Amino acid sequence: MSWQKIVVETQTESIEAISNILMTNGAEGVEIDDSAELDHYQPADATVMVKAEDIVHRTSGASVSGYFANETDLVLLTNKIQSSVDELSDFGLDAHPGTVTVQAVLEDDWATEWQKYYHPVRVTRHITVVPKWENYQPIQKDEQVIVLDPGMAFGTGTHPTTQLMIQALEVVVRGGETVIDVGTGSGVLGITARLLGAGDILGTDIDDVAVTSAQGNVDLNPQVADMQLMVSDLLNDVPNQKYDIVIANMLAEVLELLIPNVGNVLQPNGRLLLSGIYYDKRDKMIFDLQENGLVVEQSMKLGDWYGIIAKFNSEDN
Repeated sequence: MSWQKIVVETQTESIEAISNILMTNGAEGVEIDDSAELDHYQPADATVMVKAEDIVHRTSGASVSGYFANETDLVLLTNKIQSSVDELSDFGLDAHPGTVTVQAVLEDDWATEWQKYYHPVRVTRHITVVPKWENYQPIQKDEQVIVLDPGMAFGTGTHPTTQLMIQALEVVVRGGETVIDVGTGSGVLGITARLLGAGDILGTDIDDVAVTSAQGNVDLNPQVADMQLMVSDLLNDVPNQKYDIVIANMLAEVLELLIPNVGNVLQPNGRLLLSGIYYDKRDKMIFDLQENGLVVEQSMKLGDWYGIIAKFNSEDN
């Protein structure tokens, strides 16, 4: 069986948006080649998902590739994706050159490439993300292992925005907290929360494809088998109850839509964890949080990306 690959040439700040565009249009997997990864590569780490010595790195910009089954009609799909990429400038994202092209890829080559480049990554002291084909044993007593299928959805633990959220969860989770993971993607953040000791976890995403992908990864981690997943546009359809922690790793423009409604689902003194904030969006994000009754407790930086931990101060306090 043959596969087709849609390749979008872009810039680092648009990687997440374009990955989401490809996945929501039916991509079976997403591959990222980002020149900025070299800036943050630390060979002293035990292992990394994408090994610098394994591939020829680009020196500028980035590309995001989505894989589609050969029977998929990519003529109309390519035009649709191109239109979505062109609209990213309306959200203040630099996606140039924004070219969208199609390449043929053999299924065997695709599987080989995934397994060549993806290896266990020690994201933090406590969390290691392992692709499902690797036989990995924890090195330290307090190390927690998350098994993922890297081809299922965006969010495998390697991108700075995901790493920032995992670090933030380690800061705020003390045990037993109820959590909503908004825009759950691969489910990695919800799974992390449970492994760190959180209680009930609800993961939401905007369509059935994303939720199905997250469920596949939950199934790979029996210790989080009771993590709930549902389709919801941000918080529009979530149960009418209060949670201790809300996680959201998304584009800053989408986070801005989320923030005004967070007070409806957060307990007094609950925490909102945000990531996906490019450096030039940070100040605006902090202003929006303050305008909606949230106090920034910590701002975290990795490369050009920021994560924020904010505390909800309701009128009931």
